[in-house]
Amino acid sequence: MRYELLIAGRGGQGILLIGRVLGVAASKYSNLYVTCSESYVAETRGGDSRADLIISNNEEELDFIKVRKADIAIFMHQAQLVKFSSLVKSNGTVYVDETYVSELPSNVGWRVLRASYTKLAEREIGNIRVANMVALGHLIGTTKLINPEAVEMAIDEVVGEEWSELNKKAFRLGLNIGV
Repeated sequence: MRYELLIAGRGGQGILLIGRVLGVAASKYSNLYVTCSESYVAETRGGDSRADLIISNNEEELDFIKVRKADIAIFMHQAQLVKFSSLVKSNGTVYVDETYVSELPSNVGWRVLRASYTKLAEREIGNIRVANMVALGHLIGTTKLINPEAVEMAIDEVVGEEWSELNKKAFRLGLNIGV
C-alpha cells in the first residue's frame, strides 16, 4: 500500500493542520510510514497553503517527500485547484469544498467527491474554522485509509485542548457525508 496525498487551499483554511493530523494518525497510531512536507506563503490569510503526504506500509517506498502524482487530493479553494491540479493522477480521487470550488478542469478522469465543507462547518458546528476537519472526515470515511479512532487520537495530540472536541465533532460530521 502506498498513497500520495495532496492537500491544498488558502492560508487560514487549516491545510497544514490536516497534514499534521493525518501524518500523526498514520505514523503514530496506525503503524504506517509517512513523509510530509508543508509549504505556505508568509501571508497569514489568503496565500497558497499546501501539505504533501506519502503514506505507505513499506518504509522503502518513501522515496521522496513531495507529491509527484497524487492518488488523493483535497482542494479547499479554486485557485489552488487550478494551480496544483496537474499533480493529481488522471484516475485520482479528488475532494473539493464546493463552498470555494466551482469549476473542475475538463477532461480529467478523477473520481470527484464534493461537499460544502465550510458551509457544513458553519451550519452544523457553528464555526468555519473546522471545515478542514470536515474535509478530513470525508476523506477517511470514504477511503478507509486509516482508522477514524487513530485520527481522533491525533487530533487530541496535535490540536490544543480548547479546540480538540470541536475538531473531533467536525471530523465525525465529515465521516458521515454521503453515508
